[in-house]
Amino acid sequence: MTWNLVAIPLLARISLVILFPFSGLDKIVHWSEALKQANSSFLRGGPLLLIAAIFIEFVTPVCIIVAWHGRLAAFVLALFCVVTAILYHPFWKFPGFWSGNNISGRDHFWDFLKNFGLVGGLLLVVVGGTLVPASTVLRHPLSTIPFSASEKTTAGHGHKSSR
Repeated sequence: MTWNLVAIPLLARISLVILFPFSGLDKIVHWSEALKQANSSFLRGGPLLLIAAIFIEFVTPVCIIVAWHGRLAAFVLALFCVVTAILYHPFWKFPGFWSGNNISGRDHFWDFLKNFGLVGGLLLVVVGGTLVPASTVLRHPLSTIPFSASEKTTAGHGHKSSR
Protein backbone atom coordinates (compact mmCIF):
# COMPACT_ATOMS: atom_id res chain seq x y z
CA MET A 1 0.00 0.00 0.00
CA THR A 2 1.48 3.32 -1.00
CA TRP A 3 1.56 6.31 1.33
CA ASN A 4 -1.15 8.19 -0.56
CA LEU A 5 -3.63 5.33 -0.11
CA VAL A 6 -3.39 5.99 3.62
CA ALA A 7 -2.41 9.64 4.02
CA ILE A 8 -4.93 11.31 1.73
CA PRO A 9 -8.05 9.47 2.99
CA LEU A 10 -6.82 9.96 6.56
CA LEU A 11 -6.35 13.69 5.97
CA ALA A 12 -9.82 13.85 4.40
CA ARG A 13 -11.42 12.10 7.39
CA ILE A 14 -9.59 14.35 9.86
CA SER A 15 -10.64 17.47 7.93
CA LEU A 16 -14.25 16.30 7.83
CA VAL A 17 -14.61 15.74 11.58
CA ILE A 18 -12.06 18.05 13.22
CA LEU A 19 -14.65 20.59 14.33
CA PHE A 20 -16.70 18.12 16.39
CA PRO A 21 -14.32 17.55 19.34
CA PHE A 22 -13.83 21.32 19.59
CA SER A 23 -17.60 21.76 19.59
CA GLY A 24 -17.90 19.15 22.37
CA LEU A 25 -15.20 20.93 24.36
CA ASP A 26 -16.99 24.25 23.85
CA LYS A 27 -20.17 22.69 25.26
CA ILE A 28 -18.24 21.60 28.37
CA VAL A 29 -16.48 24.94 28.87
CA HIS A 30 -19.65 26.96 28.22
CA TRP A 31 -22.09 24.52 29.79
CA SER A 32 -24.77 27.04 30.78
CA GLU A 33 -24.97 28.58 27.29
CA ALA A 34 -25.00 25.15 25.67
CA LEU A 35 -27.72 24.00 28.08
CA LYS A 36 -29.79 27.06 27.19
CA GLN A 37 -29.56 26.12 23.51
CA ALA A 38 -30.32 22.45 24.24
CA ASN A 39 -33.44 23.53 26.12
CA SER A 40 -34.56 25.82 23.28
CA SER A 41 -36.16 23.03 21.23
CA PHE A 42 -39.34 21.10 21.95
CA LEU A 43 -37.26 18.18 23.24
CA ARG A 44 -37.04 17.85 26.99
CA GLY A 45 -34.09 16.71 29.06
CA GLY A 46 -31.56 19.37 28.14
CA PRO A 47 -28.73 18.05 30.32
CA LEU A 48 -29.09 14.53 28.91
CA LEU A 49 -29.27 15.88 25.36
CA LEU A 50 -26.14 17.88 26.00
CA ILE A 51 -24.25 14.92 27.45
CA ALA A 52 -25.31 12.81 24.46
CA ALA A 53 -24.17 15.53 22.07
CA ILE A 54 -20.79 15.80 23.79
CA PHE A 55 -20.38 12.02 23.68
CA ILE A 56 -21.24 11.93 19.97
CA GLU A 57 -18.92 14.84 19.20
CA PHE A 58 -15.97 13.19 20.97
CA VAL A 59 -16.43 9.52 20.11
CA THR A 60 -17.68 9.39 16.52
CA PRO A 61 -14.83 11.50 15.05
CA VAL A 62 -12.26 9.20 16.62
CA CYS A 63 -14.05 6.16 15.19
CA ILE A 64 -14.14 7.79 11.74
CA ILE A 65 -10.47 8.83 11.81
CA VAL A 66 -9.13 5.45 12.93
CA ALA A 67 -11.69 3.62 10.73
CA TRP A 68 -13.07 1.59 13.64
CA HIS A 69 -16.78 1.18 12.90
CA GLY A 70 -16.29 4.27 10.78
CA ARG A 71 -19.40 3.82 8.64
CA LEU A 72 -21.65 3.46 11.68
CA ALA A 73 -19.98 6.43 13.36
CA ALA A 74 -20.36 8.53 10.20
CA PHE A 75 -24.04 7.58 9.98
CA VAL A 76 -24.63 8.54 13.63
CA LEU A 77 -22.79 11.83 13.16
CA ALA A 78 -24.73 12.56 9.95
CA LEU A 79 -28.02 12.01 11.80
CA PHE A 80 -26.74 14.24 14.60
CA CYS A 81 -26.03 16.99 12.04
CA VAL A 82 -29.50 16.68 10.49
CA VAL A 83 -31.22 16.81 13.88
CA THR A 84 -29.17 19.76 15.13
CA ALA A 85 -29.73 21.66 11.87
CA ILE A 86 -33.49 21.25 12.05
CA LEU A 87 -33.88 21.77 15.81
CA TYR A 88 -31.33 24.48 16.49
CA HIS A 89 -30.92 26.39 13.21
CA PRO A 90 -34.52 27.03 12.08
CA PHE A 91 -33.71 30.04 9.92
CA TRP A 92 -37.25 30.00 8.48
CA LYS A 93 -38.69 31.01 11.88
CA PHE A 94 -36.95 34.41 11.93
CA PRO A 95 -39.22 37.25 10.81
CA GLY A 96 -37.84 39.24 7.95
CA PHE A 97 -35.24 36.61 7.10
CA TRP A 98 -35.87 36.80 3.38
CA SER A 99 -35.92 40.60 3.37
CA GLY A 100 -32.29 40.68 4.50
CA ASN A 101 -32.93 42.64 7.69
CA ASN A 102 -32.43 39.72 10.03
CA ILE A 103 -28.75 38.94 10.64
CA SER A 104 -29.54 36.25 13.20
CA GLY A 105 -31.77 34.45 10.70
CA ARG A 106 -29.04 34.55 8.05
CA ASP A 107 -26.51 33.17 10.56
CA HIS A 108 -28.84 30.25 11.22
CA PHE A 109 -29.32 29.79 7.48
CA TRP A 110 -25.57 29.37 6.93
CA ASP A 111 -25.21 27.08 9.97
CA PHE A 112 -28.11 25.00 8.63
CA LEU A 113 -26.45 24.65 5.22
CA LYS A 114 -23.05 23.88 6.77
CA ASN A 115 -24.63 21.07 8.76
CA PHE A 116 -26.04 19.58 5.57
CA GLY A 117 -22.68 19.99 3.84
CA LEU A 118 -21.20 17.90 6.64
CA VAL A 119 -24.01 15.38 6.20
CA GLY A 120 -22.99 14.98 2.57
CA GLY A 121 -19.36 14.35 3.46
CA LEU A 122 -20.30 11.94 6.23
CA LEU A 123 -22.61 10.01 3.91
CA LEU A 124 -19.67 9.59 1.53
CA VAL A 125 -17.87 7.88 4.41
CA VAL A 126 -20.97 5.72 5.00
CA VAL A 127 -21.24 4.53 1.41
CA GLY A 128 -17.49 4.06 1.28
CA GLY A 129 -15.46 3.56 -1.78
CA THR A 130 -12.35 1.89 -2.93
CA LEU A 131 -9.07 3.50 -2.09
CA VAL A 132 -7.05 4.53 -5.10
CA PRO A 133 -3.64 6.16 -5.35
CA ALA A 134 -3.53 9.94 -5.70
CA SER A 135 -1.84 9.46 -9.08
CA THR A 136 -5.00 7.71 -10.32
CA VAL A 137 -7.15 10.58 -9.06
CA LEU A 138 -4.84 13.03 -10.85
CA ARG A 139 -5.15 11.04 -14.10
CA HIS A 140 -8.97 11.17 -13.81
CA PRO A 141 -9.60 14.47 -11.99
CA LEU A 142 -13.20 14.89 -13.11
CA SER A 143 -14.38 11.34 -12.49
CA THR A 144 -16.67 10.59 -9.57
CA ILE A 145 -17.20 6.94 -10.43
CA PRO A 146 -15.16 4.19 -8.81
CA PHE A 147 -12.61 4.30 -11.60
CA SER A 148 -10.22 2.05 -9.72
CA ALA A 149 -11.81 -0.93 -11.49
CA SER A 150 -10.83 0.52 -14.86
CA GLU A 151 -7.28 1.02 -13.61
CA LYS A 152 -6.75 -2.64 -12.79
CA THR A 153 -4.82 -4.63 -15.30
CA THR A 154 -6.00 -7.93 -16.61
CA ALA A 155 -4.10 -10.68 -14.84
CA GLY A 156 -1.05 -11.75 -16.81
CA HIS A 157 -1.75 -9.56 -19.84
CA GLY A 158 -0.31 -6.24 -18.72
CA HIS A 159 -3.06 -4.13 -20.25
CA LYS A 160 -6.04 -2.31 -18.81
CA SER A 161 -9.30 -4.12 -18.43
CA SER A 162 -12.07 -3.19 -20.82
CA ARG A 163 -14.58 -2.90 -17.94
